Order: sequence, then C-alpha cells, then structure tokens
Amino acid sequence: MSGPTVPRSAVDPLAGWMPARAEGLLATFSVGGVLHAADVHVARRLGQLGGETREDVLLAAALAVRAVRHGSVRFSLDDVAASVVAEDAGAEGSVIAELPWPQPDSWLELLRTSPLVREHGGLSPGGDAAGSDNAGGTAGAGPHPVTVANTDVRPLQLWGRDVWLERYWRIEAAVADDLLRRSSAPPAVDEDRLSAVLFELWPVPTSGPDPDEDQRTAAGTALRCPVSILGGGPGTGKTTTVARILVALQAMTAGIGAPSVALAAPTGKAAARLQEAIGAAAKDEALPAEGRHLLAGMSTSTVHRLIGAYRSSGRSRYHAENPLPHDVVVVDEASMLALGLFHRLLAALRPSTRLLLVGDPEQLTSVEAGAVLADLSAVHPTSSFAPGVSRLRLNRRSGDQPELTALATGLRTGDVDAVLRVIAGGGQALSWYEVADDQALPAPVETVLRAQLLGVDRDLLAAGRAGDAEAAIGALERHRLLCAHRRGPRGVRYWTAQARRWLSEVEGGLPYAYDERYAGQPLLVTENDYENQLWNGDTGVVLARGDDLVAAFGRGSTPFELPIGRVGHATPLHAMTVHRSQGSEFDEVTVLLPSAASALATRELLYTAVTRARRRVTLIGSSAAVRACVARPAQRATGLRRRLEA
Repeated sequence: MSGPTVPRSAVDPLAGWMPARAEGLLATFSVGGVLHAADVHVARRLGQLGGETREDVLLAAALAVRAVRHGSVRFSLDDVAASVVAEDAGAEGSVIAELPWPQPDSWLELLRTSPLVREHGGLSPGGDAAGSDNAGGTAGAGPHPVTVANTDVRPLQLWGRDVWLERYWRIEAAVADDLLRRSSAPPAVDEDRLSAVLFELWPVPTSGPDPDEDQRTAAGTALRCPVSILGGGPGTGKTTTVARILVALQAMTAGIGAPSVALAAPTGKAAARLQEAIGAAAKDEALPAEGRHLLAGMSTSTVHRLIGAYRSSGRSRYHAENPLPHDVVVVDEASMLALGLFHRLLAALRPSTRLLLVGDPEQLTSVEAGAVLADLSAVHPTSSFAPGVSRLRLNRRSGDQPELTALATGLRTGDVDAVLRVIAGGGQALSWYEVADDQALPAPVETVLRAQLLGVDRDLLAAGRAGDAEAAIGALERHRLLCAHRRGPRGVRYWTAQARRWLSEVEGGLPYAYDERYAGQPLLVTENDYENQLWNGDTGVVLARGDDLVAAFGRGSTPFELPIGRVGHATPLHAMTVHRSQGSEFDEVTVLLPSAASALATRELLYTAVTRARRRVTLIGSSAAVRACVARPAQRATGLRRRLEA
C-alpha cells in the first residue's frame, strides 16, 4: 500500500518553506529556543503527507532538520537534550534541559512504528547502506511510507538510536561505500624507487635532527595509499609537502608518462592561495628542473568548478558515467569540504584515481552539513577503510611566537587550564582584555580596538588615494578583526559600521565616488564571479586611477585590478567572521569572543581564529567564554566514521 505522490522537495529540508504556526510539543520547543520555524514547517508537512500525528515523532523530524541546519547529519535520541544549544545565544542551558524531552526508550519505540521511519538493523556499509528504498533492516515495518515519484521513501532513517534525514543517510552511505571500494585497491608501488626519490627530495642531514622526517614520511604515505590525508596546522609546510609529493610522483612514473593532476579547494579564495603556493614552490631551486616545470604548469580551481557543478542544472558535468580524466586529485583546505560536495567529487573520480585531502582537522568545518576531514582523520587504523593519515607538527613559520604556539597546542588538546594560563600570562605576541559576556566594551578596550582599526584604515586611505596597490594590499593583510557572529554588539555588522564612523570622524567625512565606494575602501567579495575571476572570500582595496576607481586584489606578487564597476558582490571590509577567515593569514588578529552561551563558542572557532595570526593575537571576551570554547568541541554529529569502522 502506498501513500500520496508528492515531490521530493517535500522531504528536503533545504527546499523553500513558508513559516508555519507551531502547535503542541513543536510550539514548546520553538519557544524554548530549540527549533526554528523551518524545522517546524518541514516536520508538520511530513506528518501531513505520511499520516503521522504523534507529537514525539514530529519532534524527531524537526530535530533531524535542525541537525542539518547546524552542520550535523544525524542526532541521537540519547544525548540530544544535553547536546542541543539554543538558537538564541542568550537562552540558558537550564531552560533547554527543563523542556519536556521524550524518554529515549519510549521515543525509540514510537519511531519504530511510524510511517515516516525506516529502521536499519545490523547494518554493514554495503549497498544496503546506500539507501536503496527496498533494502535493509525492517524496511517493511509500520504503516505505509510517504511516496515520492512512485517510489517508497521514508523521510527519517533510524540506525540504532540515531536519526537521519533520508537524503543525508543516502549521501553518507554512498560516500562510505566509495571510500571502502577505493581503499581495497591500493596502487602498485616500487618501494626501492620510492625510497630513493623520497630521500633525494628530502635529504637526511649529516648530523643533528632530521627536520624533514615528518614531510618525507607523509609523502611516502600519500604515494602508497589510494586515499590519503595530510594534516597540520598553519606554518607546518603542508603545501610544500604537496608540491614535492607531485614531483615525487612524476619521478616515480618517469618513462611511462606524467600523471594527470588536478588541484582544487572548496572555495575560490582557498584555490587562489593554493595557486600562489604552488607557483612559489615552482621556483624552489632545490627541486629538479623537470619538477619545477611540472609545478609551474599547474592550475587550481574550486571543487565545484572541477566537477562542473552548475547551479542552474543541479547536475555536475562529471559523474560516475562521465568521470574526470585525472590520475591524482588534491583538495586543499579540506576541513571546509561539506559532505554533499565530497559525495559529488567522489562520484566524479575514476576508481583508480588517487585522492589526497589536505588541511587542518582542528579547524572549523564547512558551514554545510558534515565533517569529512575530521571524520576520516579519526578512523581507526585497523578498520576496513584505512586512509593514509599523516600529521605535520613542526612549525616552520619564521615569525612564529612561543605564546601563540602554546595557545594553539592547548586548544588542540582541549586543556582549559593551559589555555587560560597562556592568555593570562600574555607576552609580546598575546594580549587578553577580559570583558563580561553581557557587558559593552569598556572605554579602554574600545580605545585599543579603535587604534587598531584606524591604523589600518588610514593607511588604506593613503595608499588608495595614491593608487599604490602593493601598499594597499600590504596594509589590508596587516590586521584583521575577527568576530564569531555577524549580528549583535560583537558582530561583524556592528563593528564594520563603527569602524566607518571612526574613520569618517578623523577624516572629516569620506568622499564617495561610485556606488558608495571611495579610494582606500577595503572590500570583501561575497559571491564567486567566474567571469572576473573573483572568489567568495577574496579581499581587496579600492584605488584611485586618475578620475576613475579600480579595485585591487591580492594575487601572489602582483595585485590583480578590475574597474570598480565590474566588482559586483562585495561589501566593505573592516571586520569578518572567523569562518570567512579560513585559509587566510594576517600579521595580527583581534578576536571578539562570543558569549559562553553562544552556539558558536567552540574549540574549533577559537583555534581557527588565533591560528590566523603570524605574529600577534588580541583576545577580547570573558574567561567563561574562553572556558566554554576550549571545553566544547564543535558538535558535528555524523555517521561516516561509524560506517567506515563497521
């Protein structure tokens, strides 16, 4: 027996929705700060389509939608009450704990009998896990499912005591299946030749410690494994290692044709920075001439562009039936790789293509659902899927400061006391201004922030009016104010407006020349512009060119300029979110911490923020906020690691 036929968008939480009035349990959890109107709307719609009226089941549907909005793929019946953070950062955790959460055991029994739910039991990560509508577990249990395009689809998937939306169940299972297949067919490697190449590219010193041992070992791992991960914090030489891995691969295949290599990153900004780093490596005289030539001829792209993911069609140009022609694909800044995009990338790779993911697993993950790099990095080495995981730990950055190294180490290990000791001790590279969460910045702290922002903005004005692109880009990279939130008294919007007010006051006004632009104005690109080669997250400065204005953007050693009229989606840049700062580095950063109650107060956010600085960090916030950040790793509930270890 089947239910009514409805479009798949009805069970897709990312489809358009209209606000709906919440009732009963959904209303209680909305008022309590747990659910958003979108969660309620989707849950009620699913209940209508499937003939489900029981409030506990509809709450589970709403929480599954909420989980995806917050970057997770699933939620657990057992710990959801303790792990949920309020939508409103000001809501108290005690209020959430006192909500009428269903008892997990009785909740589980209700879900097992719901027409909205398919239960999977004793699941292995094989074809069943890929989400076949007619396979697995107790698929036939319960009343008739919702029908989508004449195919039975249960919009909620239950595995053990965890709940997924059907779409993300299928995506995650398909990713696990693909990775397991790839890991079962490692490439053939001539070990003697590999050893010779590695020691040629990373010679062992005649005396003293071997500073290149970690890079040499990581390269060997990447060249032996069909799927490998190269992790490490800023300044550990990840891109240098990648460049030499590619040179080593060329040497390994000498005489049989150079392998086809694709270099990509999740965002345009990260792809551009990867291009700059590979270009710099191509000038390394320590590399053989043929290796430098190989690197000099390489280009980078976004992952979207690599696979031809066109929004208008909703389909990628490259997929399983039309795979990419490359032998090796390298993805940089892979911590930002969302599960859905990773699924599409894997589908576009040939079975024999080697995949190398590069990034820092400790950083913030994608704003979309999933935590691909962190999940794969944590897979137990004895599991069926054993990726080649390497971690570079030696910080090679010449400007590194011991306080910043100690701070980053404390954050990685989650040592609250060590982090508080480091920031309280201060030093040449670290300052902390303690301000209570509910307190406006005191005058002395605001004075410090005003001096930092005006120092950069006035230098930008001088360089912009003089048309000096290099000086302007240099000033822009000198300091950055990082905020956890976009809105609120410690958000990007507030401090962007405040910085502009301060600048206008000291300059006696700002002469806007074109569409509220002025020479010396810093810019942040907010959407990819393929025609003009501008990428979401790019930063630049408006320059005067006679009576005209142009925008200059950093592109390696030579700034890239465009007439201001061709720069479409860009906002004034005086502050930015920590998320947007990923992949960037600045001489100094000032971090406005979120409140301790904020959902964004996580270890990954603080780690990402402070590791953007080459020389100095200023922290503004409460000790409670610092404790909350360090003690609270980002709650990305996924099932990928579990599937790979099953």
